[in-house]
Amino acid sequence: MSITLMRTPISQRWCFLFVLLSMVEFSIGKLFFHPFNVTYDHRSLIINGRRRMLISAGIHYPRATPEMWPALIAKAKEGGAEVIETYTFWNGHEPIKGEYNFEGRYDLVKFAKLVGSSGLYFFLRIGPYVCAEWNFGGFPVWLRDIPGIEFRTNNAPFKEEMQRFVTKIVKLMRDEMLFSWQGGPIIMLQIENEYGDVESSYGKKGREYVKWAANMAVRLGAGVPWVMCKQNDAPDFIINTCNGYYCDGFKPNSNKKPIFWTEDWDGWYTTWGGRLPHRPVEDLAFAVARFFQRGGSFQNYYMYFGGTNFGRTAGGPFYITSYDYDAPIDEYGLLSEPKWGHLKDLHAAIKLCEDSLVAVDSPHYVKLGPMQEVGAQTSIKRLDDDTPHLSNTPVVQQLSRQEKASLVSESWMTLDEPVGLWSANNFTAQGILEHLNVTKDSSDYLWYFTRINISDEDVSFWKDNRTHPALTIDSMRDVVYIFVNGKLAGSKVGHWVRVVQPINLLEGYNDVALLSLTVGLQNYGANLEKDGGGFRGQIKLTGLKNGDMDLSKLSWTYQVGLKGEMQEIYTLDGHEKAAWVDLTTNGTKIPLSWYKTYFNAPDGLDPVALDLRSMGKGLAWVNGHHIGRYWTLLSPQDGCKQSCDYRGTYDSSKCTTNCGNPTQVRYHVPRSWLQESDNLLVVFEETGGNPFEISLTTHYAQNICAQISESHYPPLSRWLNHGSVDGQVSINDTTPEMHLHCEDGYIISVVFASYGTPIGICQKYSKGSCHAPKSSKVISRLCEGRQTCSIRVSNADLGGDPCRGVVKTLAVEAKCVSSRVAGFSSF
Repeated sequence: MSITLMRTPISQRWCFLFVLLSMVEFSIGKLFFHPFNVTYDHRSLIINGRRRMLISAGIHYPRATPEMWPALIAKAKEGGAEVIETYTFWNGHEPIKGEYNFEGRYDLVKFAKLVGSSGLYFFLRIGPYVCAEWNFGGFPVWLRDIPGIEFRTNNAPFKEEMQRFVTKIVKLMRDEMLFSWQGGPIIMLQIENEYGDVESSYGKKGREYVKWAANMAVRLGAGVPWVMCKQNDAPDFIINTCNGYYCDGFKPNSNKKPIFWTEDWDGWYTTWGGRLPHRPVEDLAFAVARFFQRGGSFQNYYMYFGGTNFGRTAGGPFYITSYDYDAPIDEYGLLSEPKWGHLKDLHAAIKLCEDSLVAVDSPHYVKLGPMQEVGAQTSIKRLDDDTPHLSNTPVVQQLSRQEKASLVSESWMTLDEPVGLWSANNFTAQGILEHLNVTKDSSDYLWYFTRINISDEDVSFWKDNRTHPALTIDSMRDVVYIFVNGKLAGSKVGHWVRVVQPINLLEGYNDVALLSLTVGLQNYGANLEKDGGGFRGQIKLTGLKNGDMDLSKLSWTYQVGLKGEMQEIYTLDGHEKAAWVDLTTNGTKIPLSWYKTYFNAPDGLDPVALDLRSMGKGLAWVNGHHIGRYWTLLSPQDGCKQSCDYRGTYDSSKCTTNCGNPTQVRYHVPRSWLQESDNLLVVFEETGGNPFEISLTTHYAQNICAQISESHYPPLSRWLNHGSVDGQVSINDTTPEMHLHCEDGYIISVVFASYGTPIGICQKYSKGSCHAPKSSKVISRLCEGRQTCSIRVSNADLGGDPCRGVVKTLAVEAKCVSSRVAGFSSF
């Protein structure tokens, strides 16, 4: 901002400066709330002297762009969340020891302030171990190089570093006035994370570490409660909490502590080559309702928005770039229906009961016995790959995603990545070095290069016996490409698996180059500092005339990374320094190739993705932004069912889709990373693909459907707007309502509407034997051309009673069309 003080009277200039300074002071010291204290008793958090029952939405700030944050927070609030939860990500904030990053996607302060400005509370899980399917569990890789360090145990070097980072975060939050007693949104913090799962691996030192971590955290004087999740031996002054699919049976380790559910797994993560998991919203909603019924008072969805593992942030091994998690808000920031809408209504119902529930010290519940239900309609959720993932749950809006696809470009350029050593910046050592000790995770890639001498006797031996030698590796993770004399001999994928690769060798000297790859560092388990990459055991050449040759004892030359990667030929400046040549259709399918092109951004504001199903495995950048790893690894042909019965206990293998297809083909490109035209796309392909078939897709909700009976309950908003008399809620108007809505920039275009006895499911509705002739016109009048609409479901509102004595149902299907294309403006 530029301000010029012109020749005005001195008094006016001083007055102007006073106002300006007041504005600056207000912006720096803004209070999001009147300062309030947060404590707890055996029943709940106590916020400003009042017991609260809270619903929290998990949103990880680095898995979205800052431009996406406001809309994500707003949709969580609209969905009924009162708290936003996130981890902190140590390796994102301190990638180099002592050098901190709190900018861009890692601007934690900005994210916290957006939460506060939205009127929501903030639950910050500092850890600093986070798991989260995040690279190395959130630990910076430099941590493992500190002499004598052992992670997450009573180890002085680790405790020193952990305390330094946790102190840094708490001080930052305090300096920014973000704690509740300062008028900020932070009401609760977490130290460590699911340590109870691995504590037994550390014995006495693990138990000592738990006590130390708890005391260290409390001594920082944050002034809000601390929790430890999955930590049954948490000290008395720390709330131990539950993580899982179900937590209604959980009890803390003291009757002085409330029952908290810090991770309600509303979906699950996905691995390369795996099926896509889905958790039915009916099961999820039942688990949440039962948790609050049985005495729970804080519940956090993990995740409410999952987002994207941009760059190389995905954990491992083998976690995909998408972190959609089947969450209520999908990877692109769109509402995932019916999950979001169903949970929104559930939250409203829970809030109706909040005061009554938290006022009771020991809620009672009735066990139904096996295979019984109360107040729930049985529904079977269709999970066909070629049809929308829909539920026939009443009231809740259902939708299907639509994609518009077009080829990125018809003109591409290419560049070969050299095999083996490509610069003088390499070194030679005796034997096999561990991958991470060499790369420090600066790259996925590490070249191992050696040279072997083959005698004419061996060549004759192979020819006479019609056999070939083989390169064997005792143990390898995650991927290795084996090159002999500059040509690809084979590859292997796995987590500490044995490799046996037949190879062709010539008489004399032969070059052997092994390209070792990590695909996300281990993020879960004990002793992470001991987990590495590359090779373990011996590397041998077998099948020689006089026995095996132990290559492990040879001298090997090491080269970190790719030439194009280290020269940053994917950036807006760096790409012009490389010797690109035009790509022809005959030049595709070549391993270790770089490709680049330019493309224009799609019109509108819809989320954008690259469809890379024509490629193999590699990395991609747009305008220098690393959108992540890609891999068209196929999922198993079997294991996916045509329908999913939500009843019974859920696990991640119960309701899966996408069998026989690549696990992920579309990769999110945030709109804020795009310009109107001339966007630079650079792709590094490892195995061979066809960039000419890469397409650009936009995503939006096209079809929305809803179905509701005239006998259904009135909307929850009507219950919330009424008081109670003698503990009973009184509502005069009990007419049910249907609500339809499209995303911003889209409006409703009605496709089908019938009040009576309609039959079929979404996108396959048809009129039944009973139909109110005027109902279609009524729906069109109320909804056509609007972003949202509400429809009262009654005979009087929908054109009369078409069939007396029969319970009528209203079914509506509509399309969400662009308001610009349709020529409408949203009402």
